Amino acid sequence: MTIDDIDFAALYRQHMARAERQPKPASAWDARAEALGRKPLGGIYAETFLSRMDLTGSRSLLDVGCGPGTIGLLLADRLEQVIGMDYSPAMLEQLENNARHLGLDNVTPLLCAWEDDWHDVPRCDIVVASRSGMVTELQDALAKLNAHARQRVYMTQLVGGHFIDADLTALLGRQRASVPDYVYAVNLLHAQGIHPRLSYIEVPSRLAGTRDFDEFAQRVAWSLGELTTEEAARLKTWYDANPERAAAGGTPLRWALIDWDVVQRS
Repeated sequence: MTIDDIDFAALYRQHMARAERQPKPASAWDARAEALGRKPLGGIYAETFLSRMDLTGSRSLLDVGCGPGTIGLLLADRLEQVIGMDYSPAMLEQLENNARHLGLDNVTPLLCAWEDDWHDVPRCDIVVASRSGMVTELQDALAKLNAHARQRVYMTQLVGGHFIDADLTALLGRQRASVPDYVYAVNLLHAQGIHPRLSYIEVPSRLAGTRDFDEFAQRVAWSLGELTTEEAARLKTWYDANPERAAAGGTPLRWALIDWDVVQRS
């Protein structure tokens, strides 16, 4: 057997099933949209992502899973058109609000999900999928990204398969199987004859920088589900025992930045 004989699409689906983690519904992101929209654009992750992009000869960008515009809006003044695509209507409202605040008139919202028919989604020079690729069918998602880009695709996938420090989930008795990470995307692209570039972005834990325990607990619940009274008490003890550790939120997150040039096929 060679690597070409391995069905990575099937392995990915099996891994997702073991993880028992489905993509969050649009309503979950709607509920968070206003808070995320208030956050300033930029930061370590976005700045690193943008620094590794090549916009040479590019005039348009499709930002898949755009949220409030974390990536697309920071590029809009260098492009003729930015299309922000998301399945959360409230996130698209925040995208439009942020675009108005920045004085941008070349940003278009598009309500569409990964699983939808992309027949009417415009092709753009650059396609971005930043931290939005936790999908049920990765092979199909990669094909859609590639088909809708004229020049280049940039996407990030989780490294290591866990969003929260494993020691903290063990404390709560919430150990979960890992979710599929970036290795599947690299191998699925290889199977399509695409050989991507690969680099990494390290950022603080998503639990880092909370103002108080209540906010910390809310972030834990967002990732792990509603906490019981006993779990919340256990978490509070952990939080109070070491304020510096609590402020850091555990080990950092690492994202794999996977990008490739689109080969135009006749």
